[in-house]
Amino acid sequence: MVLCSKRFIATLVASLTEEVVICGWILHLRELARTTFIVVKDCSGQVQCVVASELVRELKLKLDEPVEIRGKIKPDKRAKLGFEVEVIEINVLNQVSVLPFNSSSDISDIGIETILAYRPLSLRHSDIGDIFRIQAAILQYFRQFLGARYFTEIVTSKIVSSGTEGGTNLFEIKYFERAAYLAQSPQFYKEYGVLGLERVFETGYVYRAEPHASSRHLTEYYSLDLEMGFINSAEEIIELERELLTFIFEQLNQNFPSQLKHYRTKLLPSMLNVPTWEFRECLERLNYHFGRNDLIDDLDPEAERQLCQLAEAETGVPALFVIGFPLSARPFYTHPRGNEGASQSFDLLFEGIEITTGGQRLHKREDLKQSLTNRNLNPASFENHLQMFELGMPPHGGLAIGLERLTSRILNLPNVRQASLYPRDRYRITP
Repeated sequence: MVLCSKRFIATLVASLTEEVVICGWILHLRELARTTFIVVKDCSGQVQCVVASELVRELKLKLDEPVEIRGKIKPDKRAKLGFEVEVIEINVLNQVSVLPFNSSSDISDIGIETILAYRPLSLRHSDIGDIFRIQAAILQYFRQFLGARYFTEIVTSKIVSSGTEGGTNLFEIKYFERAAYLAQSPQFYKEYGVLGLERVFETGYVYRAEPHASSRHLTEYYSLDLEMGFINSAEEIIELERELLTFIFEQLNQNFPSQLKHYRTKLLPSMLNVPTWEFRECLERLNYHFGRNDLIDDLDPEAERQLCQLAEAETGVPALFVIGFPLSARPFYTHPRGNEGASQSFDLLFEGIEITTGGQRLHKREDLKQSLTNRNLNPASFENHLQMFELGMPPHGGLAIGLERLTSRILNLPNVRQASLYPRDRYRITP
């Protein structure tokens, strides 16, 4: 093949006169007696190529084969881009076997297990590829928003000696001659980050050994965490998240309008006026509107959906912050809210599901020690952690957003596994 610069399809223009080389996969293929039309797709876009059928007949081209094409731009007003690529030479870079589906197929009837088993192939389908392009954008905007507000991104260990929440939902691993665990949360590390940097955030995997088999749970999920110092209440964290999500949603509306339209009937809403309801108030509303009196210290999935319905009826946005969960039902480091057993802990419910947990933390060693004792946890087991609170820890708080859950809500995906490249749940550990 004659050497010339390889170009991304998005950089091609009708005015190019020199030969070009493009590489990509065959998305569509139409063979006529004299002319063959080949639509090639790369990471930047797609273009139609035309070639004399006699030149490619022996190649027996197939959909999804990777090809390298040398050709010239041929202006054509009938073409979608205003031009086509007239093929001079085509090289098949690898042959494909019999595929369960093609990247141009209608995949609405393809089961999720098949899609997950052939994830690389499914990513070439625009409907599925867009999920992860949007997810990547969420990460970008999360970093952009916090970076502009003096937050420092940190990277912390996922191998820990004990659980951050004193629970048993840990994956144990063999760590040389002793046991270690995969981190449930970067919570302790975030707090240490506040101690040194005041405002920190982290994006990374966390692990929960919970035997769920549902459409909303993963054992390995990607968490967007932040923590900030010198706060007065959990409401400051809530206000920050209102602004954070509004920024992310505005950027998605602006930069991915056509992709979002495929998944949503409405643009993503502003979150600035999302209400905050006390946990007790939520129980009263559920009792009044739905006759429910079965909840005590937490909300179940049905209650989350019902509360979002009530919030949408009042504000137009199916979202609300629930604050004041019973202190006994929250981690030991949670700050109390008043003197009646409530906590400065909140959840954000968005379009029927909890996507955030956050709150204000205890910042004094003696308070943490007492909280551990109250829960029948041995403070000596947390001595390394407690020592950090002798170094000038300010009042602080933060939150964690599940990236897959947020993505699935933004795109109305029925199963959170659709928003994970290689989901890990109770039964799946491959590919």
